[in-house]
Formats: sequence, C-alpha cells, structure tokens
Amino acid sequence: MATFLYRLGHTAFRRRWSVLLVWTAVLVAVGAGAAMAPAAKDDGSFMPGIEAQKAFDLMEERFPGTHSSGADARIVFVAPDGQRITAADNRAVIDDLVDGVRGGAQVDRVVSPFQADTVSKDASTAYATVSYKVAADDLTETTKKSLESAIDVAREQGMTVDVGGTALATQPAAGGAAEGMGIALAAVVLLITFGSMAAAGLPLLTAIIGVGISMASILALGSTFGLSMTTGTLATMLGLAVGIDYALFVVSRYREERAKGHAPHEAAGLAAGTAGSAVVFAGLTVVIALAGLTVVGVPMLSKMGLAAAGAVVVAVLIALTLVPALLGFWPNAVLSRKTRRSGKHDSSGEQHGGIPQNNGGTRWARFVLRRPIPVLLAGVAGLGALALPVTDLQMGMPGEESKSTSTTERRAYDALADGFGAGFNGPLTIVVDAKGAADPRSAVETVVREIGATDGVVSVSPAQFNSVGDTAMFSAVPATGPNDEATKELIHTIRAERSATESSTGTTFEVTGSTAMNIDVAQALQSALVPYLTVIVGLAFVLLLVVFRSVLVPVKAALGFLLSVLAALGSVVAVFQWGWGAELLGVEQAGPIMSLMPIFLVGIVFGLAMDYEVFLVARMREAYVHGDRPAQAVVTGFRHSARVVVAAALIMIAVFSAFIASADSMIKTIGFGLAIAVLFDAFVVRMALVPAVLALLGDRAWWLPRWLDRALPNIDVEGEALQSPPSTGLRHDKEMVRM
Repeated sequence: MATFLYRLGHTAFRRRWSVLLVWTAVLVAVGAGAAMAPAAKDDGSFMPGIEAQKAFDLMEERFPGTHSSGADARIVFVAPDGQRITAADNRAVIDDLVDGVRGGAQVDRVVSPFQADTVSKDASTAYATVSYKVAADDLTETTKKSLESAIDVAREQGMTVDVGGTALATQPAAGGAAEGMGIALAAVVLLITFGSMAAAGLPLLTAIIGVGISMASILALGSTFGLSMTTGTLATMLGLAVGIDYALFVVSRYREERAKGHAPHEAAGLAAGTAGSAVVFAGLTVVIALAGLTVVGVPMLSKMGLAAAGAVVVAVLIALTLVPALLGFWPNAVLSRKTRRSGKHDSSGEQHGGIPQNNGGTRWARFVLRRPIPVLLAGVAGLGALALPVTDLQMGMPGEESKSTSTTERRAYDALADGFGAGFNGPLTIVVDAKGAADPRSAVETVVREIGATDGVVSVSPAQFNSVGDTAMFSAVPATGPNDEATKELIHTIRAERSATESSTGTTFEVTGSTAMNIDVAQALQSALVPYLTVIVGLAFVLLLVVFRSVLVPVKAALGFLLSVLAALGSVVAVFQWGWGAELLGVEQAGPIMSLMPIFLVGIVFGLAMDYEVFLVARMREAYVHGDRPAQAVVTGFRHSARVVVAAALIMIAVFSAFIASADSMIKTIGFGLAIAVLFDAFVVRMALVPAVLALLGDRAWWLPRWLDRALPNIDVEGEALQSPPSTGLRHDKEMVRM
C-alpha cells in the first residue's frame, strides 16, 4: 500500500498538469450534467414494510387519483376576541377570501369551512382548504401572491388568518451560508496551524473542488436515482469536513518530510505513501459506516449515506492525486515562513522533521502516561454522565410545531390545536379492506364505531368508499398531540384490539397517517440499530485489525466510539428534547428527537471516530514498528500527530457547527450532534482515553496471535518499505529527480 501510494503521489507531483487537467475535466463534465439533468422526483415511499406505509400504498392502489401530489393550503381563521367565526361580518370576510382564491388558474378546488363543517365547537376557529393542480415548487409567483393578497385583505378587516400546508411553506435557506461559515472558520484554524496562507488555502481549495464534483454528480444523477438537494446535504457536510482534513494530513506530512531535507518530489511521494495510507483507511471506515446505512431499510437514509460515501471517496482521491499535483506547482509555498526565509529544512533546536521534541503533544502524552488511571476514570465518568439523558430518548419527526413562531405555519398549527384540540394536527387514518366482507358498508360502519369508542379517540369522520365499494378510509382524531406518549399508546391499543373486529366483520384494517408513520419508523429504526452496529463495527474491526495488526487496538477503538456517540446522543436529548440551552441554538420548540437521528449519528460518528483513531494511532504504530518502546511510541505519535489531529477536529467541529444556524430543524440537530460528537471523540476519547489505555496495556496493546499474523495481508501502512535502502530503486530512480 505505502509503495503504491508513494508512486502515485510522486507521479501526480511530476505529471501535475495532466492531473490538474483530468480533475478540471471531471468538474466540467459533472457540472454540465447537473445543469442539463431534470429535477429528481420523490417516489413517496419512506420506509417500505411498516404498517403505516403498507396502508398508504393500499390507499394509492384502491383510491387512484384521489390523493393529489399537488400543493395544498389550510387557511386558519380565528375570530376577534369575544366574537364568533359564524357572525355575519366574519362569515362575509371568509366567503370573500374563498371566492377570491377560487378563481386562480392553478387552483384545483377550494372548500369553505361552512361547506365542510370545519368550524370549532366554540365557533372561535375555522379553516378552509385549498388544493392546487401542481406541486408546491411549480406554483407561480402570481398564484402565491393571489393567496397572500386575499389573506392580507382578511387580516385588514380584523380577522386573524394564518396558513399551513405546502403552498406557502417557509423553506429553509438554500445551502451556501452554512458552508461559507464553515469554510471561514476552517481557514482560521488552518492558518493558525500552518502559519502559511498557501498551506492553509490548499486544503480549502481541494475540499471545495471535491464538494463541487460531489454535489454536481448528485444533481446529475438525481432524476435517475431519486437524489435531491436534501440528499446532498450530508454529502456537502462530510465532503467539506473530510476533504479539508485529508488534504491537511498530506500537506502536513509533506512539510515534515521537507523539513527532514527531502527534495520536493520525494517529500510528495513520502507524504502520499505514509499520510496517504492513513487517509485511505480512514476514508474506508467512513465509507463503511455510510454505506452501512443501506441495511436500515429507509430509502432516503440509504440515498443520503451512499451519496455521502461517494463524496468521501472523491475527497480521498483528491488528497492522493490533486494535492500532490498542486504541491508540484508551488513546492515551497506551503512551507512555514521561517523555513522559506532561512532556506534551511531543519530548524535549530528541532528534530524529527522540524517538529520540536517537547511540543504540546509530547507534554500532554507524558502527562497522561504518568496518570493513566485518573485520566481514564475521569474521561469515562464524564462521558458516562453526558450519556445519561439517552435513557429518556423519545423519537419522532419534526413538523410544523418545531418551526419558529414567526412563521405562519406554526401559528396555524397552534390555532388549530387551540380551536379543535391537541390531536387535530395529527389525525389517524384508518384504511379498511372490505373485500372479504359479505356487506362491506355495514362492516365498515362497525369498524368506525369500534374505533370511535376506543378510549383516547375524540371523534371519527364518516367513511369514504372507493368507486368499487370494497375499500374505505376514515380519520380518527386523538385526544392528545402527535408527539404525546398517550397517542403512541392509542395506536398500539387500536392495533392490538383489531383482531376481534376483523374476525366479526370479515375485514382487515390498518392505521396510517403522519403520527402512525412516525411511530412505526421509530420502532423500525430501533430494531435496525443492532444489525447496523454489528455490520459496521464488524467490518471496521477487520479493517483496523489489518491496519494495526493488533487485536486490542480495534477493540479499544470500538469501545471508545460507543462512549463518544452515547455522550453525543445524550447531549442532543438534553438540548433538543429537554430544552437545556435550546434558545441559545435557536431551537423554537423542544420535543422528540428526529427518528433518523440516533442511527444517523451512530453511522457518521463511527466513521469519523475511526478517522482520528487511524491518524493518531498509525503514527504510534509506525514508531513502535521502527523500534520505540510502547510508552515512547505513544509520545512519538503525539509529537507528530497531536497538533494536526487537533486542527482536523477543530475544522470538523467548525464545519458541522456552521449547520446549527440552519432554519431546518433536521439539519440543525444533525449539525449539533456531529459537532459535539467530534468534540468528545477527538479530545476526550482519542486524545485522553487512547493514550491512557495504551499506557496500561504496554506491549500487549500490539499483540497479535502468530497464526493471525501469518493470515493477515501485510499492507504496510507505516511505510516500512519506504525506509528500504536505495537498491530497491524506489527513492533513487533517475526519473524521480525530474520535476
């Protein structure tokens, strides 16, 4: 591996124009493909196999054309204090609004609250529904302005009017601001780390190119594979973070090799052969974690995982080829200012490639080695305490209740809850298959009565039959809100008691709706978590076993990951579910954690955790293989890697933290979870617990049974072959002296 990557890095350095032209051509090609590709279409299937999805699919089959994919608007009216919505003046205002909206070219139909009987019992609140012929993205500005103008007229006459649905939904700001903020923060970290504008700018430039290629590819393939901009959010987030980090490690090793006195072409080859090996295997662990999301069975999650995995692969390829090529154009620009001014490669008072013998990394490592047990206990206890909120984890999906109160959707949601009850915003949809019933209509009426009599159901709607008359659907409104535990229990009760009703009526029925869908998804994801963990931990264990040729190091890495991910998830629960400090992050409404978040966090954090494990421990393993005793190998590893690992972690934290500013609650939660997870894993687990455990294990940390040692392939991540004498021809080939 090291030899191959050495040659690859050297070739990229020497043939820099060719490499640059290839990557430029790739960027132009995928950019053109993205510009010409049609928009992706959603197939509407969130998680096949769960009951709520099966019921929805049955509705689509038995009620063809009934459930339009067009936009909708639910206009909510609240009468002035002390008045009734049915008063003549208020009724006239509503009728004028409905008549004004009805004439729109894209409007399919408008239903007045007085026609549909959608007036609250106390007559304080009512709502009208507007259905459009086209999807929300296809609504013209004229159509939107027409609706907004009609609403403004009603408000001017003293009526409180807000609108929910998709027609005027507030869309989160498009990508760009978060990425820009993350890049700016990363630039500051890189500049402080390297003390060189060129060294700081090169990782940023290559990372931006990688993200550009990845996002353009996602857009180009969007219509074919159903990839959307939401799918690409994770690819952008991770592609930017790992792209900067991987280039950072190669550039840092290049500077180190130059400081040892190596020529530029030689330093580029050695950087690719050593740091590049770590990049390859770190990238593989991230790809394994992301690709493993496909075992969960959620199409959206699978697409996000595979798209992000593709972005990581692009970042690895760029770090191994484009970075050495750009170093070939400016071989001295990335060196420190001191080195460029003096013209000397080995600063006085510094050894081992210009790295001080007693830098911050060595001092910290020696501190931990002197006190391994207290450091280990403190780290485990601290992360364990932060993980405690996980025991109260409640999962759901963010809806309009999670939006800011400044949005009309949130105000409409609250007004409906006040006027019609907490459960009105999360009705259950019951789909009855009456094909096996002797008298379908009578059988369906029995089902409606039984569910209406269930404790916790406040009302049921009349059943609506399909054209054939063998299938019906109706709504049941719970007494409690969509995210209330009582609503979850109600759904379980209806499903648990249906066997008797089905037997007596000859029908079958299923429960769906957004609330039921959220509950089913949460349960399915909880069931998928253990198989998912088994897959990614098992594959990564084998990978780390090959990389480090040790049994205990991969075990330690996996246990450290569990600590950091549980602590991160506990922090997410404390902030987004309990509301601790939520206002500081702009969280409008604390509530259940997004159902996808736990398994999503596990997968991404596992990949990133193994990143730091490979980057940090690979230098320790390299020192141990080259003769250092175990304790000294830890110190050597920290001397060479601590500063760069800290910088890499700070860059990832900066990139992920920038997404906390997003208006989208899902992106905000993911950004916070990933940022806090990297903080815990890099600074507590890898920088504190890892050296403490290695100090306690000593030589046993690198133990490997002889039979396993013979069976495992020797991939030479440490670059031992690159230390071979000149007769190998690797480092003294005449071709390699040409630049």
